[in-house]
Amino acid sequence: IGIQFKLNPLTMEDILNPTQRPKCEDYKDYLYIVVRLFRKENGKLEDEQISLILGRGYLISFLEKSDDLFQPIRERIKKDGSRMRDYGADYLAYAIIDYIVDKTYTVVEKIDDELEAYEEELTNRPSPALLHKLQISRRELAILKKNVWPLREVVSTMERRDMHLITDHTRFFLHDVHDHTIQLVETIEGFREVLAGMLDIYLSSISLKLNEIIKFLTIVSTIFVPLTFVASVY
Repeated sequence: IGIQFKLNPLTMEDILNPTQRPKCEDYKDYLYIVVRLFRKENGKLEDEQISLILGRGYLISFLEKSDDLFQPIRERIKKDGSRMRDYGADYLAYAIIDYIVDKTYTVVEKIDDELEAYEEELTNRPSPALLHKLQISRRELAILKKNVWPLREVVSTMERRDMHLITDHTRFFLHDVHDHTIQLVETIEGFREVLAGMLDIYLSSISLKLNEIIKFLTIVSTIFVPLTFVASVY
């Protein structure tokens, strides 16, 4: 495929190395776009690299895994009167990016539900297992931020007027996706602040319990030390 469409060797190398951060590179004849799709299944955050080659009149997508991610988009293409049939390949690229952003929103909502459950558990019965869950959530939010932030730059790059492969009509829709990525970044930052507060509360509750134990031991010691002294004298 790379030979047929005269892809740059660096592009093909990046496609085969699925550890790239989201980016958009202009090779004049085509745009190379990298985005990452996130899913949260069975309580575990998973991601997959999606590579898009946008040329004049065509779009090639390379998926890291063999699952059928774009079935909802295909269903939209099959419908009569769908915008997919009326607009060009650049609109299809927008639709895929918009779909990926929506899937990221779904992941963030699941993390939000988890944080609410953790907050209730933190109030009623804090435990080391809860601390482990909070650490996992913090790592997941860090990964999301690391990839959503450059995704915003990808959309912003595609919106530029000098991108000759993107029509003005598609730029209008890309602007909406750009707003969504900004909202995602702000939401993730808000969750990270909430999580930091929960970690502080957990550590404070553990310190409070430790202080209560020390207080109890001090009272016991205060009672038994004089008795021990008297017994040792006699």
